[in-house]
Parts: sequence; structure tokens; C-alpha cells
Amino acid sequence: MIKYDIAKKFKLSGEVDSITPYGEGHINDTFLVTIKNSSTQYILQRLNTKVFSNYRGLMDNIQKVTTVLRDIVNSQGGDVDRECMQLIPTIDEKSYYYVSGNDCWRVYLFVKDTIVYQVIDFPDVFENTGEAFGKFIARLDGFDANTLCEVIPNFHNTADRYNKFLTAIEQNKSNRAHLVKDEIDFVKQRANKLSLIVDALDTNQIPLRVTHNDTKINNVLIDKASGKAICIIDLDTIMPGSLLYDFGDSIRSGCNTALEDEKDLSIVDFDINLYEAYCKGFLRGIGEKITDKELEMLHIGAIIITLECGIRFLTDYLDGDVYFKTQYDDHNLVRCHTQFKLVEKMESQSQQMLAIARKIKNNI
Repeated sequence: MIKYDIAKKFKLSGEVDSITPYGEGHINDTFLVTIKNSSTQYILQRLNTKVFSNYRGLMDNIQKVTTVLRDIVNSQGGDVDRECMQLIPTIDEKSYYYVSGNDCWRVYLFVKDTIVYQVIDFPDVFENTGEAFGKFIARLDGFDANTLCEVIPNFHNTADRYNKFLTAIEQNKSNRAHLVKDEIDFVKQRANKLSLIVDALDTNQIPLRVTHNDTKINNVLIDKASGKAICIIDLDTIMPGSLLYDFGDSIRSGCNTALEDEKDLSIVDFDINLYEAYCKGFLRGIGEKITDKELEMLHIGAIIITLECGIRFLTDYLDGDVYFKTQYDDHNLVRCHTQFKLVEKMESQSQQMLAIARKIKNNI
């Protein structure tokens, strides 16, 4: 009954008829709320405050960004109830309801007649996803990212990730360092790349932007009728950063021809055609808001974020598998190998990746 009691704390359009589990998320608890004698539905979520301890800052970020986005969508003649997530306030006008015991609840308006893809079946799906994330960044181009808190400090600070990696080698908590000398060398040989984005931000070569930081295809709602991407969801990791982070993570996760934990590295490859499809959508979505320097660094962002992910898996392996959930002893090492194989594949095609981005931009 607690979910029904919680739902009553929010300004819903009527009496609750049912509350049922919804979606495939692994962090928050998500439920679909239906209203009696109404077509209106809502998403009720219990935020995982173990993962997101700064839930106040997180919800403040979401409140700020969605308020701005809704104003922009409305000014552009869009459908604000379908193109932007809408937080439903509590009865005392707050963005969330906190229950003693560290439970934080929130409610969004449910966007109907949409689907979410878990895998990329066709290039046009990936292209639509790219356009959605590009448009998301473009719409927030004038937003002062410094007004947002870092929900996860140093999340994509690759220089900091590298220092933590070196510490993990030195401490060798799992006594595994001698088993991964080749993997350690792989990272150290590329150490000079790891600060490229961070340095470009620090020296104002590229702008600090509002970034999503979880740009998987299943965080985009696709309109059933048109097949077009219409709404970005899962805004918990919105933070200040570089668009290269978001672009890079989409490419890392979407252009891999195999699973993230594929043991057979012979089937792990980088799909350059999917890269081109995503790049086409992303650059169409962001339009003139991308700077020349950002355009020239898109392929670098993909390589660095993929390398960063591999380093995180390897660091956790050295630390004794304390962060990522694993299903067997070398699971993190297998994940690391997949990411490093992708890095090598991207490096071998980096000039082609750059040429693709330039050609697409010139044709827009």
C-alpha cells in the first residue's frame, strides 16, 4: 500500500486506479500509475539513494533542465507533453517526496504511444537516436551548465580515472596485477590521450555544456506512428561536461558488433556504418550549435570514452570487483578486453571517422 500512499502526495489528475511495475531499469524502482476514468498515466519512481546519495542536487538539476526544455519546446511549436519529461509536483509544490529512511520518490507524466529500443536493429534507429541527443544538446546550448551540481563527481574526468587506475596497480588489492601486465601496458601507452577532453574544457577550447551522461538507445522514446525519436528520458546523470562525452558513449555502446562482455574477441568489431548513421543524426540534431573544435574531436571522444570504460573495468578488477556486479571471477577483465579491442578498431579507423564527420557537416 505504500506506493498508493506515496502517489497521493503528488498532484495527480484523479484517483489512482492501479500501480504496476514498469520498464527494465536496474537502478531505480519504476511503476506505471493509471487513473480511474482517465487516459492520463504517470511514472512513479523510487530513486536509488545508495547510488545517488545527493538526491536533492539530482532533482534540482532535473527541475532546472526540464523547466528550460519545456519553455524551448513550447517556443518552437513542439508538443511539450511528448518532447520533454514533465515532473509532477507534490501537493506542497516540491519536485520529489522524501520519506524518512532515505526514500526519495518522484512522478513524471507518462508519454504514451512510444516505444524504446534495447538493441539497434537498423541504422535508422541509431540515426534517430543521434538526432535526439544532438537536439537535446542544441536546445540547452544557452543554459549555464555551472548552475548544475555534479551528481557523480569526476564521472568523465579521464585524467582522474587514470590516476585511480595507477593507484589500483600500486595497491593491488586483489593480487591480480601480475596477471594483467599487457592490459596495464595498453593503458599506459595511451596515457597522453586521456586528458585531451579535460584539457580542452579547462582551456576553453571547447564549451562546458549540459550533458546527459547515459546516452544509450533505450533512453530515447520513439514515436510509434512516425518512428521518430521524440523525448530523452532518464535524466538522473545530467551534469556539466562536454558533448564529446555523450557522443562518445553512444558510439562506444552502439557501434560494438558484440556484447559488452563477449569472450570471443574475434567477433568484436567497430561498425563504421553505424557510426556514420549516428553521426548523421547527431549533427543534424545539433545543427550550428557544435563548434569547429568539437566537430574535429568527435572521433577522439569516441576513443577516449571507450578507453575510459575499459580502464574502469580493469581498475575494478585490480580492486577486487567491488564496483561493477560480476557473474564470474574474470568478468571485469573480459569486459575490459572488449573495450580495448574496440579502442584498437577505432584507432585504426580514426581518420575515416573524422572524414565522415566533416563530410556530413558540410552537407547539412
